[in-house]
Amino acid sequence: MNPIRRRGRHVRGSRLATVGVSAAATTLLAGVLVPGARAADEPGREAVLGAAAAVLAERAADLGLTSAQDTRVRDVIVDADGTRHVRYDRTYRRLPVMGGDFVLHMGPGGDHLGTDRATTRPIALPGVEPSVPAPEASDLAGAALRLANAGETLRAVSAAPRLVVDALHGTPRLAWRTEAAGKDTLGNPVARVVVTDALDGRQIDAWDGVASAGGDGRSLYSGRVPLETAPSGSGYRLADPTRGSTRTGDTANRTDTCLLVICLGRAAAPVLTDTDDHWGTGTARDRASAAVDAQYGTGATWDYFEGEHGRRGVAGDGKGSFNRVHYGNGYNNAFWDDGCFCMTYGDGDGTAFGPLVSLDVAGHEMSHGVTSATAALTYSGESGGLNEATSDIFGTLVEFHADNASDPGDWLIGEKVVRPGFGRSALRYMDRPSRDGASADCWSPAVRSLDVHHSSGVADHFAYLLAEGSGPRTIGGVAHNGTTCDGSEVTGIGRDRLGAVRYRALTVHMTSSTTYAGARTATLKAAEELYGADSAVYAAVGAAWSAVSVN
Repeated sequence: MNPIRRRGRHVRGSRLATVGVSAAATTLLAGVLVPGARAADEPGREAVLGAAAAVLAERAADLGLTSAQDTRVRDVIVDADGTRHVRYDRTYRRLPVMGGDFVLHMGPGGDHLGTDRATTRPIALPGVEPSVPAPEASDLAGAALRLANAGETLRAVSAAPRLVVDALHGTPRLAWRTEAAGKDTLGNPVARVVVTDALDGRQIDAWDGVASAGGDGRSLYSGRVPLETAPSGSGYRLADPTRGSTRTGDTANRTDTCLLVICLGRAAAPVLTDTDDHWGTGTARDRASAAVDAQYGTGATWDYFEGEHGRRGVAGDGKGSFNRVHYGNGYNNAFWDDGCFCMTYGDGDGTAFGPLVSLDVAGHEMSHGVTSATAALTYSGESGGLNEATSDIFGTLVEFHADNASDPGDWLIGEKVVRPGFGRSALRYMDRPSRDGASADCWSPAVRSLDVHHSSGVADHFAYLLAEGSGPRTIGGVAHNGTTCDGSEVTGIGRDRLGAVRYRALTVHMTSSTTYAGARTATLKAAEELYGADSAVYAAVGAAWSAVSVN
């Protein structure tokens, strides 16, 4: 990121919740949740559960309950008006029934109002002895875990099978529900819940078993945003199990110990923790606010590359990266570092920059990692300008893809992080890069000697014209004007097609030494492969390059 870049509530899980006692004994464990203070005439736990037991006995046949089944209370809620809701799990011959849960609804007087059931199929098995032994079920689950993490060398893999009745997948049957877990090469936890037919060993279903929590945060720039976090003890870690365990830590204003470009020691950045899964206040006074921006931006970038290009993570291997916030004191920069596979964000000096954790900056930095893992464009000369432009382009597309009302998509870079002392409204302007006073709108031999943040202007300009076309327009509430170097008029093909062409060119055709002429060839090849040589997209790619003097 300019000016320099160094290279380098509910838990959403899969556990079947049960309370290990029968309905007759639930008063010892089941709690009644009553909004506000409980009035003297509101029912106590014994009264609610006693009434519920009477309803169960009366309506056992309607609920499919037989002498082979038992019920276990999971939750009890009493509304302010006295309406009661008792949630049950079910067992069959002492085995948990997946899909056996139901909620009994009663009026204030205990009269039955209705029942919500996970399944209405009758549960009656010929026996509960498995043909597939538990060790075999463990092996099958371990294999499923490895398959779900193809390309990883998993360590410390273990599996714990439990015999259940599966009523979730059609006719109830005897099954093994096995939780397989291990660690990937980075030490991140991986897990898979595998349901296997206990009679023939066939896999019935499987899903990720690492629990994540649905929290939220108040960011500095993107408003209130959702966050996937990881339960940890009695609290939460700012780590996202759904996106490769991407996480965010606080360096406490420390810096790395580096000699030129070789870092001898990294500033420690412990992952942030929180007790209630509500992070930050939206102000810089709360150190978690900047962390919210960084974590949200990382997730938005992951979602863009996965959703638009099928790429899971920076390296395309499903592994998450690491954010470090509050780096140094008054540090006016953000950078991607291959050495630690991490993004690092300074807080800015408060005069020229605020904390450099905006959505497009996060997308920009992660895209440097994508470039490093693919074309590895050398960070100097024309290839360096293309490297920087790649990050500007994809950082911008991330911003559009996120569709965040607090930070709508536009073709400015870093507009959220600049302060009055910087003297401009943004770091860079992709519609007309020369607006920053140093970047090139058009290619010439002189571009080769420019700083990469300024030689990038040619490719930024190309990308804008290819997506939006030439001429004035307002995008994201910002006035844009795509001028051309040859006086031509360019018709845009849209941001999605720009992204598709640019991504394929980067990942399939570009190399470490690609120049602007080579970028024209690479993007034309990509357009031909994606849309055809006779397509409007192919013609538009050529026209947009010509419009910035790359012929």
